[in-house]
Amino acid sequence: MIALTVGLAVFVGIALGLLGGGGSILTVPLLAYVGGMDAKQAIATSLLVVGVTSAVGAVSHARAGRVQWRTGLIFGAAGMAGAYAGGLLARFIPGTVLLIGFAVMMIATAVAMLRGRRAVEAPREGHRLPVPKILAEGLVVGLVTGLVGAGGGFLVVPALALLGGLPMPVAVGTSLIVIAMKSFAGLGGYLSSVQINWTVALAVTAAAVIGALIGARLTAKVNPDALRKAFGWFVLAMSSVILAQEIHVVVGVAAAAVTAAAALVTLACARYAHCPLRRLAGGASRRAAA
Repeated sequence: MIALTVGLAVFVGIALGLLGGGGSILTVPLLAYVGGMDAKQAIATSLLVVGVTSAVGAVSHARAGRVQWRTGLIFGAAGMAGAYAGGLLARFIPGTVLLIGFAVMMIATAVAMLRGRRAVEAPREGHRLPVPKILAEGLVVGLVTGLVGAGGGFLVVPALALLGGLPMPVAVGTSLIVIAMKSFAGLGGYLSSVQINWTVALAVTAAAVIGALIGARLTAKVNPDALRKAFGWFVLAMSSVILAQEIHVVVGVAAAAVTAAAALVTLACARYAHCPLRRLAGGASRRAAA
């Protein structure tokens, strides 16, 4: 099972390299259900995997000038404080509750991936950095990362783009610095109460890094929008497995049924012009414009 876990970690890394994020959301289920780790050990190990993989990915962005160090370090410092606190707080929370929280994080991540990233306007001349807002957001996102082990990239990128006024490519590169900082801080919090298998952890981390490098080379050959949406549906399906394992099989089946129904409706709307959801969306946008 350890060999299978390490092998599957390569595919997690490929997803990370292709998508620039999101693949880490699969690390905890992989370690918990395939690697046989308990919930807290899986979360702690995932923080190591996410931290190292993000740091490696950030190097290429930094070389290309796509990292805004001041904004990233401010957000990252707040995120580290929140993540370390989350790692310490996790000792008082049952592992089942943490995994349920992780499933909720998976659902939120999947929805964000399916909706896609909205275009962000270039920062205005004289744009002032809202440091208090960035610190507050960093603390909250870091706390979530420390508790459930997810990197929170889908929260960090919009925050950097909207609060920090960064162009989207720079926000993506800067987010990797932030994710690495708070992942290592969260790991530090967990290590005060959780022992991890360093041999397995380093092997999984190395496999994920190799996969991320492979995925980065494949980005030019794959439609990123289609891949992101397919991965979003896959993450939703995986969240139903966790809910079935940690709450009750009926809850998992219900979540899977809702996911399947939503996927079928989305597919139908993509193929046919007469779609009720499209009309609803159009009406909502017109009301918002009014």
